[in-house]
Amino acid sequence: MDHFPVFLRVKGRRIVLSGGGDAALAKLRLILKTTAHITVFATRPDPQIIALAESGKLTLHQRSMAPGDALCAALFYAADENDTEDARTSTIARADGALVNIVDNLEDSQFITPAIVDRDPVTVAIGTEGAAPVLARAIKADLETRLPPTLGTLARIGKSFRKMADALPFGRPRRDFWRAFYFDAGPEAVAKGELAVRESLNDLLQTHLHRESRPGQVHFIGAGPGDPDLLTLKARRILDEADVVIHDRLISQPVLELARREALMIDAGKEGFGPSMRQEDINALIVEHAKNGAQVVRLKSGDATVFGRLDEEIDAVDEHHIQWSIVPGITSASAAVATIGQSLTKRGRNSSVRFLTGHDTKGFADHDWAALARPGEVAAIYMGKKSARFIQGRLIMHGADRQTPVTVVENASRPEQRILETTLDALPAALSAADMTGPALTIYGLARRQAAALTGFDTANAHPRQEAF
Repeated sequence: MDHFPVFLRVKGRRIVLSGGGDAALAKLRLILKTTAHITVFATRPDPQIIALAESGKLTLHQRSMAPGDALCAALFYAADENDTEDARTSTIARADGALVNIVDNLEDSQFITPAIVDRDPVTVAIGTEGAAPVLARAIKADLETRLPPTLGTLARIGKSFRKMADALPFGRPRRDFWRAFYFDAGPEAVAKGELAVRESLNDLLQTHLHRESRPGQVHFIGAGPGDPDLLTLKARRILDEADVVIHDRLISQPVLELARREALMIDAGKEGFGPSMRQEDINALIVEHAKNGAQVVRLKSGDATVFGRLDEEIDAVDEHHIQWSIVPGITSASAAVATIGQSLTKRGRNSSVRFLTGHDTKGFADHDWAALARPGEVAAIYMGKKSARFIQGRLIMHGADRQTPVTVVENASRPEQRILETTLDALPAALSAADMTGPALTIYGLARRQAAALTGFDTANAHPRQEAF
């Protein structure tokens, strides 16, 4: 990002504006919400600006801005609606030490003013770095309808109560208390008036002070194939509440960013055919943090119940009588076939589908290859890139048609997704030429539907495909 979002304290500080027309009025409507001392310089100010000055809401100087007029100012707005004058006044303000914004001049501005949803003291700022102001206003309008007017009242009362709430232990006990206030007790009491809200806060605090600490718990969450929009609502909620997140190497960064910034993030680092954290060490980490009272999220790529060694981790927490839950996710096979416009089963073609993992080549020896080699069979092969030649040999040896379609989807659902269309006969060579480095799902027996190929977009995702083959 070119503009880093911050909230600047302006209480008691100066904000200076040069200009007296419509552009100046538009900025004043926003900055008058602050507790800053506002000074305006304008040779011909709008009558509304004169009225604001007469009511004591700002200081007006009916003249052009001069050197020294922006000294000690935190912010300066050039709203002269004249490029030459804007350049002159902004140069003065920079020399005086103020941060400068020139209306409708992104390149020469040192900061931008976002669209704001005001529920004082709750403020939501929306910025597009000047790229799409219409979009920012649309988001603002949507949030205005979603955030109740009483939200500011709850936040203001809660702020005054923070020192009393410090009696609760730091961390999850305090978060549980405030969550209960803002999303349960507070909204119920606010309709009865401020006194009722304060009484509710006192009662709630006593309840939380005297209740037993919530025991540690483990949530095994399927993070899906990588697109954060494919997470379930339950997964998002639990991830937001987690104290510790132990995640696989393949979890995408956008998914990880959904966790609280204060959460402890631990990369479990399991990598097929490469350096890995031992499963025993992962089990020990999960147990250690849960026994210490943490809400632990074990975040697994795809669906936690598919080739995720879930049972071993559940057995480990069961040994220590730790509570746990499973939140399913979208497995990579589902995301991959949706991308190519197909389904894993089809009436008259196949009534079953096989899920295989190429990570365990030794285990492949016991698979019923003869059954899979029959016409019309479909299989989803996870982590199958390095086993491609072995898979090809087994199937051909058992009579599979060499021209059976095979589709490999790399980074399914992600912006960097790629699709390789080939046949069983050409599979190893095609994979070698493609040089795929990301996680890939091999779909045996299915080609991309022609309609999906013609669209240029993934059917399950709004990102354009990267076709390189």
